[in-house]
Amino acid sequence: MDLINSIDKNKLPKHLAIIMDGNGRWAKQRGLLRALGHESGTKSVKKIIEACAKLGIENLTLYAFSTENWNRPKLEVEALMRVLVNSLKKELPTLDRNNIKMNAIGNLDKLPATAQKELQEVINKTKDNTHLTLTLALSYGSREEIVSAVKKISDKVKNNIISIDSIDDSIINEHLYTQNLPEVDLLIRTSGEHRISNFLLWQIAYAELYFTDILWPDFKEKDLYEAILSYQKRERRFGKTSEQIK
Repeated sequence: MDLINSIDKNKLPKHLAIIMDGNGRWAKQRGLLRALGHESGTKSVKKIIEACAKLGIENLTLYAFSTENWNRPKLEVEALMRVLVNSLKKELPTLDRNNIKMNAIGNLDKLPATAQKELQEVINKTKDNTHLTLTLALSYGSREEIVSAVKKISDKVKNNIISIDSIDDSIINEHLYTQNLPEVDLLIRTSGEHRISNFLLWQIAYAELYFTDILWPDFKEKDLYEAILSYQKRERRFGKTSEQIK
């Protein structure tokens, strides 16, 4: 049976997040430079974005570059930034054609000026699109995000804008990079690693986790559909018993 037709369109994750891992290993297995692995990974990015739009998924967040990735060899970081800029320029028509809104989270000021410029242009040009919100996590670290939120909230308490007693989940959510996004329902990580790697730690509190050995450049539409089908077979109890949710 065609996998896509097996998916229940009424039970899609409202927010799908993906840790796109394995570009470097994919290149190494083929005797190629790591940069070529990242370039090949952009093909999977395009396929998965279009597949999500076709399915009707409302929010897709891709872990593109972490705060820790700045510690990689200088040449690889430069190559990653080039791939980012080129992809943003190239994919704008695809985003518009599929009515996709671009968003970005992270310490974006650390990105090279050219990357910041291209990113902002795509964000501005797609801001009125409504079918799917695509969020790129760039120079992103969840602990850094949470520390930043704590500082902002503390400053508001100090200046009597809010009281300590009013701080709850919703207040914290309002001060995170993802303030306009729902919590993550499904988190996918490719390449066989079973780690979260400082990604959306607050937002995945009740997410279903799906790990696959497939390296990101080899991750295709059918692999996405299999992950979503696995998600749809799971019982999401949110702390309740099976009987309570039936």
